[in-house]
Amino acid sequence: MRSLTWSSFEVDCLSVTRKAYLGILLFGLISLFGDIVYEGARGVLPTYLELLGASAFLVGLVFGLSDALCFGFRLLSGYVADVTRAYWVFMLLGYGLIIALPSIGLASGLWLVIALILTERVGKALRTPARNTLLSVVGESVGAGKTFGLHELLDQVGAISGPLIMALLLRYVKDFNLSFIALYAPYAALALVLFLTYKTLKSFVSESIKQRYKFDKASLKSMPKSLWLYIAAVFANTMGLIHVTLMLYKAYNYFEAWFIPLLYLVVQAVDAGAAPIAGWLYDKIGRKILLVPFAISMMPSILALTGGREALIAAMVFFGLVLGMQESVYRATIADLAPLERRGLAYGLFDSAYGFGFMASGMIFGFIMTTAIPLIGVIYSIILELSALTLLSLSLVIKK
Repeated sequence: MRSLTWSSFEVDCLSVTRKAYLGILLFGLISLFGDIVYEGARGVLPTYLELLGASAFLVGLVFGLSDALCFGFRLLSGYVADVTRAYWVFMLLGYGLIIALPSIGLASGLWLVIALILTERVGKALRTPARNTLLSVVGESVGAGKTFGLHELLDQVGAISGPLIMALLLRYVKDFNLSFIALYAPYAALALVLFLTYKTLKSFVSESIKQRYKFDKASLKSMPKSLWLYIAAVFANTMGLIHVTLMLYKAYNYFEAWFIPLLYLVVQAVDAGAAPIAGWLYDKIGRKILLVPFAISMMPSILALTGGREALIAAMVFFGLVLGMQESVYRATIADLAPLERRGLAYGLFDSAYGFGFMASGMIFGFIMTTAIPLIGVIYSIILELSALTLLSLSLVIKK
């Protein structure tokens, strides 16, 4: 049997379905290595910032602002990617900026570390709408739910590996700077797979977009009402969901520094299991599956704010369930609601709502944790999540 190589000629000889799965695999490997770097760093950064002197409010502000930059800037990058069709350029540049995170190991001082965190988030803003658009085209023959679910599964292999690697490094090397520097290794693997993906799939994806792409500025004003309601629902949903970095910040009250990345690993492991199952259910029953993550999104806030060690772990499990569905069916919904010529912009709008929602969440819950009035946070979370459920329900019944 002839072996499969990475040449463009042989890829062109594959069936459409095999091309789709190959594309999903390659995009998944890119995200896998990227998440080893990103999630590995993210699992220890709240503790590292706390050791550098940051308060709970500052940690919430930094990661809230980073999410706002990351997700809010996607509105512009998604629009420009649609206009220019330079999806690969945005993806390559955005993944390149992940190098900021290993560079934290070479930085000195709280504010320089914060600047590097924000730099990487700008990179994610550049790459994600373009990557999601390319991935949706690659996996069109497979189905949006399965495409994003399988991609998220591979993504989560990296998301689990990253915190585990950092926990082992901190446990045995006992040095934050060296642990961050070690992340240059998976970054190099990311760069290699990114180059292979570009060389392998560029012609196939570009031709598919060229055949069906009809960009019209007037069409930007005619997004379906169901999409706008859904985006508003996502905004309320993330505003009422406590940021995971604040849970990790609180975990330092109960656990040693090296153990905290393992708690983040729990989040990622639950995410990894939830994403493909949610994607499969999405393809079977449609957008109604979104009612599940919206309904349980208040649980992390309630448990993290009112309980102790065990409740905090339970909160992270619930957060992982919600996160797995956010990364799969939340994204798949955009692919179904927005046509291809508006999809980059639609993902930008979605990501902006998601990011600004988490920015508000980070600041509000960070302030609540600093002032130690958990009941306010519980009431706030319940009100926001009920509002999100109402908006989501409206988006489900409106056809256009």
